[in-house]
Amino acid sequence: MTRIIKDIFGPEYIVEVYDPKIGMNGFLVIDSTIFGPGKGGIRMTPDVSVGEVWRLARTMTWKNALADIPFGGAKAGIVWKGGSDELKKQYIQSFARAVKLFTPKKYIAGPDVNTGEKEMQWFVEETGNWRSATGKPARYCMKAFGKKGERCGIPHEFGSTGFGVAHAAKIAAEIKNIDIRKVTVAIEGFGNVGRFAFKYLHEMGATIIAVADRGGTIYNPYGLKRRKLIQLKSQKKSVREYPGGKKFIHDKIFSLPVDILIPAAVTDVINDKNKEKIKAKIIVEGANIPMKESIEKELFRKGILIVPDFVANAGGVISSYAEYRGYNPKKMFEVVEKKIIKITRTVLEQSIKNNKNPRTVALKIAKAKVEKKMK
Repeated sequence: MTRIIKDIFGPEYIVEVYDPKIGMNGFLVIDSTIFGPGKGGIRMTPDVSVGEVWRLARTMTWKNALADIPFGGAKAGIVWKGGSDELKKQYIQSFARAVKLFTPKKYIAGPDVNTGEKEMQWFVEETGNWRSATGKPARYCMKAFGKKGERCGIPHEFGSTGFGVAHAAKIAAEIKNIDIRKVTVAIEGFGNVGRFAFKYLHEMGATIIAVADRGGTIYNPYGLKRRKLIQLKSQKKSVREYPGGKKFIHDKIFSLPVDILIPAAVTDVINDKNKEKIKAKIIVEGANIPMKESIEKELFRKGILIVPDFVANAGGVISSYAEYRGYNPKKMFEVVEKKIIKITRTVLEQSIKNNKNPRTVALKIAKAKVEKKMK
């Protein structure tokens, strides 16, 4: 079990809620509101815990500070063992009612694992406040803002996180003196982040040669086609059923000879069992906390350049900020690209100059910003 650390940065609130009528059990951790309301998504998994939610909330504190966004850090989790859409809606609405008193002044929700635009609409409908969540459907607007449709949602399905991950990967490749048009990429996880990282990296000229999900890994040294992978996922099939290429177990993705490895699913997928097998030159953390800090340090000492999660996947929360401000999608993508490129380049250049792990560098910058604000 993860031990929650209480220090000068937080957490400010640790909330556990339970609805005995339907069995909904959820957690909300608001780590810091020093820059503004705590911002962080709601994940729905069978084994989510308050410790995991706290780790993610603290990551959001650093992520928002580093990106110079007027949000604090927070995260939420609902224990979800699966079920119908109707039951899922009941869970979301029950959780929304329970944490309503925190929104939006102390907490603003957003999409995460197993939540997307429809869940955010359910959340907002239940709290009765359009600003209580971001990542809402593009057509879900509030007439109160003026003209009909003037301010709408910018859904997670626009792919802002994957878009940012792709740009972080491009900068990392440049730092390593590798042409993005010549790199090979492996993506672990083919949900929202993975599939959009695939899309934008492919558009940059990179070759994605391996993709994995819980069902296994598909590998083709000549490249995979995103359309076929999406078609499989729409049929609720594993990417392993892709026609053409070699089929492996899930963990094989970590030992393949690629230039860039992108873990883009859940926490702690790179661990003591597979860390020695990694052959990638660069790891771009599309997922939150895909490995422990101690493992990151080991891999860095081996010469692997790592773009930390709260740098690489900040596109999602930058998009949330854009939605909160009422920007349109075009403006949102411009802001995400500008901020991700700036953050990634700053962190990696300082890392190489001072021979320090990128996470150490990024944390130092983020903590300095938070401490300055606290003073």
